[in-house]
Amino acid sequence: MNCGHGAMVPEWNASSELLSRKIAEYSKAVLKDKRAIFVSFITQVSPDCDCWSINKPPIAPDIGIAASTDPVALDQACVDLVIKTVGEDPFHKSHPAVSWSEQLEHAEKIGLGSRKYELKRVAADFGLTI
Repeated sequence: MNCGHGAMVPEWNASSELLSRKIAEYSKAVLKDKRAIFVSFITQVSPDCDCWSINKPPIAPDIGIAASTDPVALDQACVDLVIKTVGEDPFHKSHPAVSWSEQLEHAEKIGLGSRKYELKRVAADFGLTI
């Protein structure tokens, strides 16, 4: 299944690692010379792409909202929060042949951001800032 909006068309015979690296590179190209704030709603965490028209039940409970000016730190923090909450890596469990860390490692290597972060609670009912 392809993205319903045509944002990307994966090469189905390519490795998941190649696709993960391409996503990081495309993100860097889109963000070049731009300032941005990234917000993640760590709710209804789906095992598949949430752009698909169908999905399976969430693989983690709702955790909250996180924000950062660093997209790599934000993604790393979100993954860490989900794994800490669930007690295991539900992403790997759902898709054992796909490594989420490959994308974050490559994103950091090409200068998109850093995997290091510090969580700061903004308000108990509001979310987290990274």
